[in-house]
Amino acid sequence: MRYLLVIFAILFVIFGVFYYRLTGNVAMDKSEVFIVRAVDGDTLETSDGQKIRLLGINTPEKGMLGYEEAKIFTRNLAENKSVKIETIGVDKYGRILAHVFVGGQSINQKILKNGLGSLYYYEKDKYYNEMQKAEEFARVNNLGIWKESKNKNCIELIELKYIEDGERCTNREVIRIKNSCSKEIMVTIKDDATHIYDEKIKSNSIFSKNFSCIWNDEGDSLFVWDDDGLILFYRYPDA
Repeated sequence: MRYLLVIFAILFVIFGVFYYRLTGNVAMDKSEVFIVRAVDGDTLETSDGQKIRLLGINTPEKGMLGYEEAKIFTRNLAENKSVKIETIGVDKYGRILAHVFVGGQSINQKILKNGLGSLYYYEKDKYYNEMQKAEEFARVNNLGIWKESKNKNCIELIELKYIEDGERCTNREVIRIKNSCSKEIMVTIKDDATHIYDEKIKSNSIFSKNFSCIWNDEGDSLFVWDDDGLILFYRYPDA
């Protein structure tokens, strides 16, 4: 029975992708579930043990600045409540991908608007524009993960080369960051996904690092935080 459920889930995802390609819209299935636990800022667990991954957002990973705040925020919104969900299928971990609503309001959008996560999309859906506006509100108001560090003016992005020459995965992606201040700065570098690097940028120097198949050629984001807050943000193709 479990084997058949896995096959059904895979076929459901394939159908959803096929539908999107044909129509330009993501087909969503609506239902209601009871939430018993917030696993973290962007993952919920239902009363029957299923995991729900909130669509369109990425909250800080465990150990990162803002992780606990995001988890607590999501817990207060959803735990021990019946919520409405709009799903498009499951991810490779078997989690349901969904927009989640409590009292008619989107949890996904609330997380973004309060600066407790960033926009994270593979395929745009009908909620994308509102999600984008919610993130922009948090950015403009320096909320949560968008709170600017006092060291922000020290750091400048010199180069982000995200397309590798020749064959892929040849360690030719490059990031170069300049520290113009006379102090060493410890930073965390992250993309839209879950690639996280703790690095040291020496005083009055240019930090350089090579990557392989990390930065998405179609579009991605570069986040750089220190212990005080956001020190650098760059998004392409729309910065």
